[in-house]
Amino acid sequence: MLRHLPVAAAIVALTLLSFFQFPGRTFLQQDSQIYIPMLERIWDQGALDRDLVATRPHMSFTIYDEVTLGLRRLTGTDFRAVLVAQQLIWRAFGILGVFLIATSVGLARWHALAVASIFTLGATIVGPTVLTFEYEPVPRGFAVPLLVCAIGLAAHGRDLGAGAVASLAFLYHPPSTFAFWAVYSALTLWPAKPDWMVRRIRGLAPLAVAVLVMLVLSRLQTGETERQVLFGRIDADWEQWQRARASYNWVSSWIGSYWQHYILLWAVSAAAAWRLRRSLTPELSFLAFGMPLMGVLSVLASYLLLERMKLALIPQFQPARAILFVTVFATVMASIAGMDAAARGRRWEAALWLIPAFAVPLSPRVIDLLWPNLADTAIRRRVLLLVALAAATAFAAWLASKSTKLAPALLVACLAPFWLIPGYGGVRNYSQVHDPELDQLAAWARASTPRNAVFLFPDARREVYPGIFRATAVRTVYVCWKSGGQVNFMRGLAEEWWRRWQNTMAKKLNYSIVDYRAFGVDYVVVKSANRLRYRAPAYENARYLAYRVGP
Repeated sequence: MLRHLPVAAAIVALTLLSFFQFPGRTFLQQDSQIYIPMLERIWDQGALDRDLVATRPHMSFTIYDEVTLGLRRLTGTDFRAVLVAQQLIWRAFGILGVFLIATSVGLARWHALAVASIFTLGATIVGPTVLTFEYEPVPRGFAVPLLVCAIGLAAHGRDLGAGAVASLAFLYHPPSTFAFWAVYSALTLWPAKPDWMVRRIRGLAPLAVAVLVMLVLSRLQTGETERQVLFGRIDADWEQWQRARASYNWVSSWIGSYWQHYILLWAVSAAAAWRLRRSLTPELSFLAFGMPLMGVLSVLASYLLLERMKLALIPQFQPARAILFVTVFATVMASIAGMDAAARGRRWEAALWLIPAFAVPLSPRVIDLLWPNLADTAIRRRVLLLVALAAATAFAAWLASKSTKLAPALLVACLAPFWLIPGYGGVRNYSQVHDPELDQLAAWARASTPRNAVFLFPDARREVYPGIFRATAVRTVYVCWKSGGQVNFMRGLAEEWWRRWQNTMAKKLNYSIVDYRAFGVDYVVVKSANRLRYRAPAYENARYLAYRVGP
């Protein structure tokens, strides 16, 4: 047991480093803006009872709400604390999964941890807009690391454990898991020794239990005022609203810009897996070749099922996001190939394999670094950093293979990118949109306005701060850009959101704010630059002014 403590400590350290340093974390800047109001509404039925988003939760097919609400009751803490705790735990599972994948190929402990550290640098999946490590504690951000852990367990022949962990991922976010279960199911049917086939089939047992649990919990969902449309078709109006607000679900809107990027990563993934084929376990071989292929095919499937057949389920299921596994396996397999080459004394080969692995966290489009425009100063700096990281890590891995006393050199090479990529490389994964004045506004609203008060931020346009206000003040926001991301799930919500947006946010600020009262708005909040003349604010600070609508 003691021999595993250094690895456990390293995984905990990488988890914390990824959380506090790079790629980082956010809260209430992305989808947690949507989930927190939904959770607040389920927790307290008197809260947000007029809010378009909070009264239409889409959490019937996830245990995200049940687990989070249960942990809040058990611990007595707030939603942020219990969600971040889950985020850290499942992120650590994902890092452990990469370590297990690397050791299943035969890499030594130090080299396997190096592979895990490169993966921990994260990746942005452009086009369908998803991440390998989500910055926010959302269902997909829990499911993907769990799936990576399941792949690592399966690579070691621990099929029942892999099935259990992948089933937990399914319970958190079913759409994220379909590529794994499709490939794993094919693996169970692949001819092999009878005891191997039995062991693999046992890995499906936890999924059967998870499906049953999901069906039961979906019938017990509370707080719904509109059901998700699963088996209908998207009409022309609904398509217009979705294309305007959630175009990332429509493959035709982004594939032209990124197909070369994904074909390149798929080629890297396949080449690295082929390079390692004699070292891969049968299970890992199946997953390493199969899941990236499923990722590529998912894009085609999304195009046919959504853009041709107009199935309402597809923008909710979002199959194209399985292309994430192309990036995952390209990063992991290229890193393993690099470490394996270094251990065999092939330093130049090791550096070449590590170049695409480090390119992934350095650029959303790796092709921009591998075929760079060196006239661009930012690109030039990142290319220099990419070459330096690949060469230094390859050399350090070679030294570590010579003597364990030289292993600290590999440790330094693995930790340096967490500072160099955001520092010298200038990579900024997200902007900071929180400000003290918004917190002050939310605190005032929570303490001094009725619980059912409705707020409108007419000069916010597409900025995300109204959603932060909704979650922190626990007050209804009439409409905001971020809430429009829910147009995928329910047609009624989509129609109402579009109507509200066109009536208010799509127009210029109406300085005669009394007109907003016709929409049921109680308070209008504007930026200080748009102060209203001849009207005293109900609240103001350095950045925001809140006006009571009406006489």
